[in-house]
Order: sequence, then structure tokens, then C-alpha cells
Amino acid sequence: MPTFLHIGCGPKRKDQTTRGFNTDAWTELRFDIDESVKPDLVGTMTDMSAVADASVDAIFSSHNIEHLYPHEVPVALKEFLRVLKPDGFAVITCPDLLSVCKLIAEDKLTEAAYTAPAGPIAPLDILYGHRPQLARGNLYMAHRCGFTQKVLTGTLQAAGFQSVAALARAVRLSSTSGRWRARASGAKTR
Repeated sequence: MPTFLHIGCGPKRKDQTTRGFNTDAWTELRFDIDESVKPDLVGTMTDMSAVADASVDAIFSSHNIEHLYPHEVPVALKEFLRVLKPDGFAVITCPDLLSVCKLIAEDKLTEAAYTAPAGPIAPLDILYGHRPQLARGNLYMAHRCGFTQKVLTGTLQAAGFQSVAALARAVRLSSTSGRWRARASGAKTR
């Protein structure tokens, strides 16, 4: 049975990933920096030494890469490639700053753009991290870099992913606006 590494899983399980991974055909291996969410493995995206070389068929990383500093992103992506099997692939999702900047240009920096299970999310939260969680001391939630769909795709290619496909995913923010999330899938080999 193929295994996917759920990087930055937080409290989520495979039923909160994608339809593709949320089947009996996939085994989930949960990986997080925060021990309190009880992952299978504890570590950081830049040091995944707890995961053996070429040991997972896929990686799912949703809203994690933006928590790294820009200089750490290539290091993390090299780790992704290291743990993937030769025919493995990664699915990476993050906020699309192009869409966030459109809301900021409309002077909506602190207005709720949408409501998540954690509460209202404003462009300010999308840029720097969810303020209520940061205020409670959860500094893992700070955003330190950002991507557009084009930049995410280029970053995966520069890291060594041989085949990259990107998708801008619409998410309704309000009755008058929509937000796009950048999602890219990268294959280790062509």
C-alpha cells in the first residue's frame, strides 16, 4: 500500500487532505514540528531526518511552506525530494499572494476575507499568520515568506522537481470576492 507523508499535519488526518489521499488505498504518515498534535514523527521541514531516504510515495503539505523563511524553502524542498521514492510526487498548497494583494489594494487589510474553522481570516492573517493563534503564543503559525502560483511553480522546478503542474483554486471569501490558493504538484522524475 502506498504511503503519503502528511507534512505539517497539525491535528488533521487524511480525511482532511484531498479526495485522492482520503481512500483506503493510501496509508498516512503524519509529520509535524508540534509534539502536542501527536504526529507519527516529529521534525521540521528543513530537517526530516526522522524519515528515511526514498521511503514515501507522496507528500501532502497544505499551508506549511509559507511558515519558512525564504532561504529555508530550498532546503525543505530538497528534504521532500530526499524522502520521496523515485516515482514519488508532492502536493503543496499555500496562499496566493497575488489574490491577497488585490484585497489589500481594495483597503481590506483587516476585514474578514473568509471564515475558517479557526474564525475570521483577514488579508493581514494571510500575510503574516493567524493573529489569534500567534497571540496565544503559537509562533509556529507565523508566515515568513509567500508565493504566487508562478513563484511556487518556479521554486519547485529550481529545487529539482522534474515535472510540475500548478492549479489556482478558488475559495469564496465573501459575496463579492474570491481568493485563490496556489497549489502545485511536483513529480520527482518525469
